[in-house]
Amino acid sequence: MASQGANYQKIKEVGAGSFGKAILVKDKSGKQYIMKVIDISRMNQKEKKEAMQEAKLLATLKHPYIVAFRESWVEGGQLCIVMDYAEAGDLYGRIQKQKRTGQSFSEQQVLRWFTQALLAIKHMHDRHILHRDIKSSNFFLTASGRLRVGDFGIAKVLDHTGAFARTTIGTPYYLPPEICKEQPYSWAADIWSIGIFLFELCALRVPFDAPNIRALVDKIIKSPVPAIPSTYSPALRQLVADMLQKDWKKRPSAADILQRDIVQAEIKNMLAEEQARKAAGDPGSNPASRAQSPARGASPARQPASRQGTPNRARDPSPARGAGAQIAKPPSRAQSPARGAPMPGAGVKAPSRQNSPALGRPPAVGRMH
Repeated sequence: MASQGANYQKIKEVGAGSFGKAILVKDKSGKQYIMKVIDISRMNQKEKKEAMQEAKLLATLKHPYIVAFRESWVEGGQLCIVMDYAEAGDLYGRIQKQKRTGQSFSEQQVLRWFTQALLAIKHMHDRHILHRDIKSSNFFLTASGRLRVGDFGIAKVLDHTGAFARTTIGTPYYLPPEICKEQPYSWAADIWSIGIFLFELCALRVPFDAPNIRALVDKIIKSPVPAIPSTYSPALRQLVADMLQKDWKKRPSAADILQRDIVQAEIKNMLAEEQARKAAGDPGSNPASRAQSPARGASPARQPASRQGTPNRARDPSPARGAGAQIAKPPSRAQSPARGAPMPGAGVKAPSRQNSPALGRPPAVGRMH
């Protein structure tokens, strides 16, 4: 039987980690993809399970703003995962390029990328999945400038909306205070991390920095969150502040954030652009109307999870099935987290700003594939 890998031709290696590499490939028609090749032969059973989980997760997450999964297979002790290629690189690189110009991103551009990212994260949370490694280098851009969320190597599926994860994992600059304090965490951890990403889009830097992880953790826990530049609107500045609440119980859910006026306005802009493209006969129209996002009416009331752990859902009363199609209930905040295991790597030095690609690419505290 012919190898599935024979359907792809290697162009170049674009990344590598402790257990594998990412390769730019093309199929027989010339279309380009990214192939993640993960060496599972050297892994223990737990690590193999996690690697296979990534392939399984990617196959289930079908959304306009999530990197599309194509296929996966195991061959010769290697797990191969093929996914769509985002031609324009990642947001980390785009932020660094913008910083060199000395100019900030426009508020419209910031809100466009943030809204696309948030729609993707809400889609994951609706399916009880935490990303757990949200950072600018895990948001990819297509040639048309649309954002795609990727790299689910440490994503975790929670059994129900009230569940709390206990593994300390993620990227240091984006760690929420509850993880820094060795506590379990839930959906609000992703909200903190995407709040750091939003701050980074506005300020072209992360809000907390330090020469080593111990000092960074101390800053995240104790230091006040700096404000984004005053050139941005009060509504955007307030949104950043709300997402970066040190108390996880005070952070809004993804569904709550999607109800904000500035986010609703951006969704309307996205839909208007899509309609204009369709009217012009452009087949590459904006996928906003295919993404789940909130109704344009009143914000839904918070509802507790059912006893079986299945989230209750509030549906949009309007008949429209576009960007206002459905709101999933925010995760339950009733449960108080207990202390978890000690944070690994607390005494390890963080990368120097001279020797690493600065803000977006510090090493993960937990194992990365």
